[in-house]
Amino acid sequence: QVQLVESGGGLVQAGGSLRLSCANSGRTFSSYSMGWFRQAPGKEREFVAAISYSGDRTWYADSVKGRFTISRDNAKNTVYLQMNSLKVEDTAVYYCNRYPQSFGSWGQGTQVTVSS
Repeated sequence: QVQLVESGGGLVQAGGSLRLSCANSGRTFSSYSMGWFRQAPGKEREFVAAISYSGDRTWYADSVKGRFTISRDNAKNTVYLQMNSLKVEDTAVYYCNRYPQSFGSWGQGTQVTVSS
């Protein structure tokens, strides 16, 4: 069973930046696309960004386009999310998972809190 461990979250002021990391224990990490998702209090989990298995294609939710950048390092089985110009509405728990078909289980996520 693949384990996903997200890290890098924290408290930041609006306009600030954070870089999230997601470590994947799977042996076939480089063979599938990965995505970042987030869930704000009282809301459903939503798609944030995704990257193809080779890293040559990326997709973003309109709400983060131009501010967030997803990347991956297949040698390290890790996917990243660089978040710039953070807004209060970006506050959420951020998760990573396979994309578009997620694994059955999710990691614990990493909390991102943006203060005004």
